[in-house]
Amino acid sequence: MNKIIAVENLSENVVKLEIEAPRIAKKRKAGHFVIVKLGLKGERIPLTISSSDPEKGTITLIIQKVGVTSHKIANLNVGDLVTDVVGPLGQATHIEKLGTVLCAGGGVGTAPLLPIVEAMHKAGNRVITVLAARSKDLVILEKEMREFSDEVIIMTDDGSYGKQGLVTHGMEEVILREKVDKVITIGPAIMMKFSSMLTKKYNIPTEASLNAIMVDGTGMCGACRVTVGGTTKFVCVDGPEFNAHEVNFDELLTRLGGFKEEEYQAYQTYLEGLKNVVA
Repeated sequence: MNKIIAVENLSENVVKLEIEAPRIAKKRKAGHFVIVKLGLKGERIPLTISSSDPEKGTITLIIQKVGVTSHKIANLNVGDLVTDVVGPLGQATHIEKLGTVLCAGGGVGTAPLLPIVEAMHKAGNRVITVLAARSKDLVILEKEMREFSDEVIIMTDDGSYGKQGLVTHGMEEVILREKVDKVITIGPAIMMKFSSMLTKKYNIPTEASLNAIMVDGTGMCGACRVTVGGTTKFVCVDGPEFNAHEVNFDELLTRLGGFKEEEYQAYQTYLEGLKNVVA
């Protein structure tokens, strides 16, 4: 059992949880994730570790309410217990001094991007971060990103904050004005696809995190298989980060939508149950 130490609402559907996990806090590195489960028969869901405090023995997870289990976890309160938190899992991000690193985050993808921005900054790189969201109220972790970035560019679809446009608009603005040695992109699969297409045009090495497709987290279920460079990889054990120019994003997008209708129906049933309880 792992106790919730702090809860913060970052936006209407995104919550930050600080959880007691001393062993994980000591060992985690940028790119690592954990598997979280509520109840003995609960669904296992992967969540990237956004930050940790080894002295306090806590890790921070950022959760978006997109399904039944994520909704339940996001509604936990201080003092509540999480049944299982397993990790750190996955391959850590390769961190080295490269020069200028452009980090692009979309929506809740900003959460797993934060530890990478921090690590790249501490390695001596010039870090430029582009954050994208549909509107101002959906931009998260801006303050934390500014702490470890030489520059932060905000892009919103509706122009309510920062500059109006997509993440790729902000990325290309940077690429056209200065030499970029590496790009890291994390967000919705469609965003990472077009970010990758952009950087491929300019021949800039790019990594993308494919954590959204993971289920089991240990390589046993095979649900997170993706094609990278013509070879089958398992995101949870081989990744979650891969050479973005080698990822078959069309296949990834198809597989991500495989159970979309079932997930939607389960979520609606869960929400209706909540309404009945309140009534």
